[in-house]
Amino acid sequence: MRGADLVTGALASAGVKTIFSLSGNQIMPVYDACLDTGLRIIHTRHEAAAVFMADAHAQLTGTLGVALVTAAPGAANALGPLFSARLSESPVLLLTGDSSVAQDGRGAFQELDQVALTSPLTKVSLRPKSAAELRDALIEAARVALSGRPGPVHIALPFDVLEASSDIGIPTAEEMRPIAETVEEAQVANIAKHVAAAERPLILLGPAMSSSRTGDLTARLADHLDAPVIAMESPRGLNDPSLGAIEPIVADADLIVALGKPVDFTLGFGKPAARARWIVVNAENAEIARARSNLGERILLDLKATPGSVADAMFDQPKAEGARSDWRGRVDAATRWRAAFTETDPASGRITSGGLCAAVQRSLENKARSIVICDGGEFGQWAQAGTRGTRRIVNGPSGAIGGGPCYGLGARVADPDAAIIVLVGDGTIGFHLAEFETAARAGTPFVVVIGNDGLWNAEHQIQLRQYGPDRLIGCDLSPARYDLAVAALGGHGEYVEQASELDAALERAMASGKVACVNVVIAGLPAPSGSGH
Repeated sequence: MRGADLVTGALASAGVKTIFSLSGNQIMPVYDACLDTGLRIIHTRHEAAAVFMADAHAQLTGTLGVALVTAAPGAANALGPLFSARLSESPVLLLTGDSSVAQDGRGAFQELDQVALTSPLTKVSLRPKSAAELRDALIEAARVALSGRPGPVHIALPFDVLEASSDIGIPTAEEMRPIAETVEEAQVANIAKHVAAAERPLILLGPAMSSSRTGDLTARLADHLDAPVIAMESPRGLNDPSLGAIEPIVADADLIVALGKPVDFTLGFGKPAARARWIVVNAENAEIARARSNLGERILLDLKATPGSVADAMFDQPKAEGARSDWRGRVDAATRWRAAFTETDPASGRITSGGLCAAVQRSLENKARSIVICDGGEFGQWAQAGTRGTRRIVNGPSGAIGGGPCYGLGARVADPDAAIIVLVGDGTIGFHLAEFETAARAGTPFVVVIGNDGLWNAEHQIQLRQYGPDRLIGCDLSPARYDLAVAALGGHGEYVEQASELDAALERAMASGKVACVNVVIAGLPAPSGSGH
């Protein structure tokens, strides 16, 4: 058995069925080994796309998402979405080809210290130098990615290790499982006691605990604790329009439990909740240290533990009596608040972002299962506020844009039957337009809706606010026909200029059975915000 067979065998043991990959010299042994193991390869057009696809697949399945790319330039191309996966708390395994161990230091083809490159972006980065080390690395990486605070891991695969013969055994499913964790009952009871004593408690969850990943946990936890529970997964934090007018609520809370939610810029470093006491639960020491730095004496207690384990253990505590209906109702009303919009912009006559999102939502109302993916700057924020499926993916706290079509493909592999709509701006779509060809070739249909305002509108709005209308520079885009490009790449294209055309165009796209693009000309308006509500 070759090292490459060990890799594919271990992935199969971990439950992996699909690898998202862009080929290259050093990883050809793994491609060959996939034939015997039965792993499917979806061959992408860019390395970053492979990681974005693995990220979406990991979020929706809760299992290891695997991206396989070649050495050096291939690995470097994967770094942006690796950063995104880290902050989105997605268990992604990045496998990169590498030059042979026997040629270390000799100037081998694409020789590069890839572990140094990826270490700041991953939970663990490894470069095994033998079959035995490779086996251990595969076990460690899988377990670390899925344990504690989930996140990406990396293994560099030297070519000679992949080619070397060995009789070492393939890791078992049991060896690849995440590390089990128990939480002391007294610690959980102490948290529950403080929540029960508070008048206006607020439980904030990190991305890995959103309802798209944990189902009804959020609702059940809120009822059990009689306290509002809110998952946060946007880079706009307290200005996330999908959370409505949350900032005044945070300012009025007397206790905030950051249950896996990092205390960082998305929470204004804790300043908006200056009057609240804090309980911080996180699986990573670095996040607890950051919370201490930002909150100081306002921390009531902190606990290094997996937030999901703590949440599960809360149900073993006595159920709250239900005396906070007014507070919970106020929080619910605030998070449901949405900025008003018109279907068309009076100044230009164009469809507005809000009008477009309302049409998308109408198209989803009769779907039993749907996945909404929101990606981009200003239009992406409208999408988060104005659309909802039974599950969703957003571009995450990193603020990285461009992965939308890749998320759509990964979501389709994860859920073959759901209605999938990806909402992106016309700036965002330019990053990975070629992946429409990947989706057409792979037979993975989904619908991408482009809000086309001819602008890098997030930056355009910054220029307007900070420098004025006479100081606009570098943010214009052409009114490109992305729908025609998608049709040429093997998909279905629709072009819409009038609000009356939207519903039918969306229906045709969803019924096409192909990866589809609905290119909608919209007015370039600023994103909604609840901060002034």
